[in-house]
Amino acid sequence: MDFASLMTAEISKSSSKPSSAPLPTPTEPTKKYLKRAELEAQRQQAYLDSQAAIQREREAKLLTKRKHDEEDSVRNAERDEKRRRLAEESRIRREEEDAKKERARRKRLGLPELPDNNTTDHNGTPVSNSESDIPDADLVCKLRALSEPAHLFGETHVQRLRRYHKLVTTTPSQPILTTGPIPTTLTLLPETSMKVSPTLPTTATTRAFLFRQLASYFTMILTEWSYALSGRLPSVQESSQGKQAYNAYVQSRANMTPLFRKFETGALEDGILSPMVEIVVAAQEKRYVDANDGYLRLSIGKAAWPIGVTMVGIHERSAREKLHESDNAAHIMSDEVTRKFLQSIKRCLSFAQTRWPPEDLMQLMG
Repeated sequence: MDFASLMTAEISKSSSKPSSAPLPTPTEPTKKYLKRAELEAQRQQAYLDSQAAIQREREAKLLTKRKHDEEDSVRNAERDEKRRRLAEESRIRREEEDAKKERARRKRLGLPELPDNNTTDHNGTPVSNSESDIPDADLVCKLRALSEPAHLFGETHVQRLRRYHKLVTTTPSQPILTTGPIPTTLTLLPETSMKVSPTLPTTATTRAFLFRQLASYFTMILTEWSYALSGRLPSVQESSQGKQAYNAYVQSRANMTPLFRKFETGALEDGILSPMVEIVVAAQEKRYVDANDGYLRLSIGKAAWPIGVTMVGIHERSAREKLHESDNAAHIMSDEVTRKFLQSIKRCLSFAQTRWPPEDLMQLMG
């Protein structure tokens, strides 16, 4: 083998071996300088990323808070339900103890046993025999048919059942109260029928109609008085004088309630009714000075007042018997209830002359 063949074999051998050295990978050229637009884009992207992270954190906090609130509401509802159940159990236990004591007392005194008027509904709650139990679904439908709320806040089935029976049961003996400042069982009259006759009625029918007229007239005055007070400016209502005016109205309304009860029962004596009719007749004719004179005769009366020395020596002075006359007794001194509603009538007269002023200015009270 010559030199040329040896060189050829070596060259072919070296060219057939794979190269183990890795080839160099091209690298991206790094920018030494950036444009202002690229910097602004990077800044905006970083701001948007931070805002998105803040929003996600806020939503996570709201979700956690909502979850805690729901858990708290569930716990409060369970606690309220437990408190209501314990109160109901204590009430039932107290009623059972009272009934047991009453049975023991009646047994000790030899009295007959009381009938058991209580049964239980489908929930085991005591219900009166007069109030038959109704399923809750049917009871809700019946209440809605009566245009009543089906559920009240905190109302149990027994309370809802009693409310339904109270609505559908009409008791003839229970009077119906009218709406107004002073609720009354008397049927109020319109303003055209309030004109009171100056003569005192003699029959029971005309007397009852007179009581209706008087109740209607005083109800109208109190209603107009309340409207006048509510129509004032807030600054006037909050002032001391405004509060005093409102307190006077509330006090007059409360003090005239016994008078309305006397109208309902017809127990008003003639000694007060006759001057009151005179006062109302004069007030309806806008003669407020005459009405005030009638009020003074009704409240103070014409009886002589013991002023000074009434008895000196053993002889009785002249006109001393007038101090003890019963016909001229002052009704304002009879009792506290009468004094209060008579003073309330005077306040009503004072308001009436401002609401319905007289044509003659001489009829204005001082």
